[in-house]
Amino acid sequence: MTSWVRDPAFARDQPFGPQTLPYGVVDAGDGPRVAVRLGDHALTLPSIARHLGDLADLVSGPSLDPLLAATRADWSALRARLGSLVTQPSAPGGAALVPLSDVRMPLPFTVGDYVDFYSSRHHAENVGRIMRPDGDPLLPNWTHLPVGYHGRSGTVVVSGTPVERPHGQRRGKGGPHFGPSGRLDVEAEVGFVCGGPVARRVPTKSAAEHIFGVVLLNDWSARDIQGWEYQPLGPFLGKSFATSISAWVTPLDALATARIAVPDLGNPRLPYLEEDTPWGLDLRLSVEWNGTVVSRPQFADMSWSCAQQLAHMTVNGATVRPGDLFASGTVSGPQERQRGSFLELSWGGRDPVELADGETRTFLEDGDTVVITAQAPGEDGSVVGLAPVEGTVLPAVDL
Repeated sequence: MTSWVRDPAFARDQPFGPQTLPYGVVDAGDGPRVAVRLGDHALTLPSIARHLGDLADLVSGPSLDPLLAATRADWSALRARLGSLVTQPSAPGGAALVPLSDVRMPLPFTVGDYVDFYSSRHHAENVGRIMRPDGDPLLPNWTHLPVGYHGRSGTVVVSGTPVERPHGQRRGKGGPHFGPSGRLDVEAEVGFVCGGPVARRVPTKSAAEHIFGVVLLNDWSARDIQGWEYQPLGPFLGKSFATSISAWVTPLDALATARIAVPDLGNPRLPYLEEDTPWGLDLRLSVEWNGTVVSRPQFADMSWSCAQQLAHMTVNGATVRPGDLFASGTVSGPQERQRGSFLELSWGGRDPVELADGETRTFLEDGDTVVITAQAPGEDGSVVGLAPVEGTVLPAVDL
């Protein structure tokens, strides 16, 4: 490949080469600007506005919000134009390329509604066996609909933001106890960033019109708080304190080669959940705990696709709007080291996880850092990257 971009990480065999081109917002000290990632650099798009024609207005502001509010045709046209500009021999006039080490990365878009699903059969069965050892690990509805709940968009934060240990009620002898969570956990997930016109009842065949791109997502979870409060209405304070997402949004178009069929459920799906083309994704995740890779979940194992989740989310007449975010649910596989939560890895705290430095963990301790990364197959043997999501646990505040 001949390109004016002199960055060894901007190559087709690297995650953030010309086959990926994720969007984000960077601030080099002169204010936030929309950018596209080229290897370990960011190209600010206002600097090449005159080369983008009418599409420049979509990326001239301080966030991705105008771009998300555009159409699939606009997204595809901008991606094609950028692909041409960054792979030509000479730099387009005015192009401002800055090292990622020199910029701050704010949350790239205004998060609207946030929905979290529960679409890994392996995760659901593991949790069921831990929580209900004498019962059926799967509840009767699980193979008939994408189980989910509405989360709190105001606590969605960008990768790198520290996460404070939350307080809440926990089950105790003689009644509930109040205090900091002692069973703080992660959930390795994939998030889908919505865009396009406001719509209701989005069929699976129209998913691409309303899903702009993909991020990695960590839905931090306080298991002891969750275990006391979640019956009968589901997650609340044990989940709503923080959800971290990648700073870069990988366009859905970049994952065309990674699309696969979802696994069979063992029973037919209702017609509104059937797909005319497959929307499962072959994503390979990695979870690091204080620098030790403790799990490698496979998104290909997920039983419900993003198209099916979006169809179910809107089938009752609820709207999907630009900036809405929905998450896959914890990504877990059939093997022990493919589990996407520490609840599963430690089997409810029974089996400590040993890290490379010799320390052991069951749940997160103050100062622990978790990094989730992922890649997908791209065209012609290339690799498509999803930007990492990272967070470090801070001690609980004194109340």
